[in-house]
Amino acid sequence: MQIVILGAGQVGSSLAENLIKDGHQIIVVDISADKLQYLQEHFDLRTVLGHCSYPDVLRKAGAQNADILIAVTNNDEANMIACQIAHSLFHTTTKIARIRSPHYLIRQELFEKENVPIDVFISPEQLITNQIQQLMQYPGSLQVLDFAQGKIKLVAIKPYYGGTMLGKSLQELYAHIAIPTQIVAIFRNGYPIRLRSTTTIEIGDEVFFISAAEDIPAVMAALKRPPNPYRNIMIIGGGNVGFTLAKALEKSYQVKLIDANRHRCENLAENLNHTTVLLGDGTDKSLLVNENIGNMDMFCATTNDDEVNILSSIQAKRLGAKVALPLVKRAAYVDLIEGNDIHLAISPQLATASAILTHIRKGDVEKVYSLRHGAAEAIEAVAHGDKMTSKVVHRTLKEIKLPKNITIGAIARDDEVIIPDEKTRIEANDHIILFVADTKQIPKVEELFEVSASFF
Repeated sequence: MQIVILGAGQVGSSLAENLIKDGHQIIVVDISADKLQYLQEHFDLRTVLGHCSYPDVLRKAGAQNADILIAVTNNDEANMIACQIAHSLFHTTTKIARIRSPHYLIRQELFEKENVPIDVFISPEQLITNQIQQLMQYPGSLQVLDFAQGKIKLVAIKPYYGGTMLGKSLQELYAHIAIPTQIVAIFRNGYPIRLRSTTTIEIGDEVFFISAAEDIPAVMAALKRPPNPYRNIMIIGGGNVGFTLAKALEKSYQVKLIDANRHRCENLAENLNHTTVLLGDGTDKSLLVNENIGNMDMFCATTNDDEVNILSSIQAKRLGAKVALPLVKRAAYVDLIEGNDIHLAISPQLATASAILTHIRKGDVEKVYSLRHGAAEAIEAVAHGDKMTSKVVHRTLKEIKLPKNITIGAIARDDEVIIPDEKTRIEANDHIILFVADTKQIPKVEELFEVSASFF
């Protein structure tokens, strides 16, 4: 496909990198010559210098021939106008835009074709809020992902000294859990290891398991020491992310929000009903201590400054906060900080890229989650066709012979959740949840779920 990406920032650049690997033809538009030069030096793509909403720039970028236009500049208005022009002048088939301001998002009818014709709008703030809410629902998790309209969840956890998982083989763990579940990946020192029944789990491993949603608490209880439910939350930074998060949490949790801008604090206090809004510096140790940081179940740093978010999170954790979650935009920082002090770095770029990839993957793909900083993916694909036209329908998992580093973790069939084994047979319209530990295998996954041209 020919894909035009508007914006060469971190989201646009990571999208370009991922999509080039998949064999798409990519054109990137930006007003920064330096950013475009960097992309040209590192990737096989074409660039256009100019304002993304100018008709002549869009024409030069090939909007008239593009299959998809993705507007991910830092300006909501520029993204919306670019989509409007691409629709009106160039009849671009699919238009995807990042929209950050909640003032636009509360009026979703705005994005209908007769108004601002955006086919898919992505809100990083809402994606991040959803991600954090899932983590809060399952204390002790590193990642919680929804599939099949919430019927299936994929969860990442780490073992601890003295815990059930440590030193156990997968065969022993399955016998101990006695609940339908499947470990679909183990990452050790940042890399996936091959899963066998004899594979044992070590300290530092990141273990991904999949199960029916209603079974997740029981599986986690069998694998980890059950922590107390979260109640007290502290948020640093009252921008779009901090406000959206506080608004979503304040009815169910005790929330404190700290921001250094007096005018913003006044505005937050007017628009938040059950959140304690405080004026101050989120890196101020005395302020955190005075506000009982040691009693906080979760500390979320959501300012626009990566360094502030990282430093305040490390300090909060050392002062007694149970979990510290910094918002980190620079991918290079993520591997450096995740560990004992930092529970998990939240990446708005990764969340945005995941949402966009869902609408680009070939075949009938319901959801895509980019994981491990883009090195892995979890995918929900729908099987279509019959044995003559499909490579998966009416075949057992053993017959399909999945490529290396790809695991089918669960199948949703109508209202039934199936944790498959090699004898499980895939039927038409099944929703297949796959874990792809190496994104280089994505084209093979897409090929598996493509239906031949003879299928009608």
